[in-house]
Amino acid sequence: MVDAGRLVWQLVKIVVGYAVAVAAAGLFLSWGFFRPHGVDADPVAFAATVGSGLISGFVIGGIAAIPAFAAILAAELLRLKSVIFHIAAGGLIGLGLWVLGDPAREAALRPGSTIALAAGFAAGLAYWLVAGRTSGKWRILSPRE
Repeated sequence: MVDAGRLVWQLVKIVVGYAVAVAAAGLFLSWGFFRPHGVDADPVAFAATVGSGLISGFVIGGIAAIPAFAAILAAELLRLKSVIFHIAAGGLIGLGLWVLGDPAREAALRPGSTIALAAGFAAGLAYWLVAGRTSGKWRILSPRE
């Protein structure tokens, strides 16, 4: 059985969690690329870091949508609340997109693979903090389950 109120609330948390996750991945990548020293050192560089991080998040969100929602669906249906599952899923999605995005179409690790993996880890943790901790709570279990 399903608790409709909890299901709607979980769907809202899933959407917000996904947005936070892709923003975290984009900001992680931009922060490493620009290496700002803070807003006091150079406000323009800091603004460029944040702006490009958010734009990167939009791009990452569009590219990672199908595998990410498959992992979210699995977590919800199987009630997987573990932080390790969400971080590992994020890392595998990030690494998978990086490896499959090779223009030569060779499925091999290339420079930057660890950065893509770490960005996926950041996205998985951010998603878990928002929505992953309560995966599957909308299901009402029967007494035998």
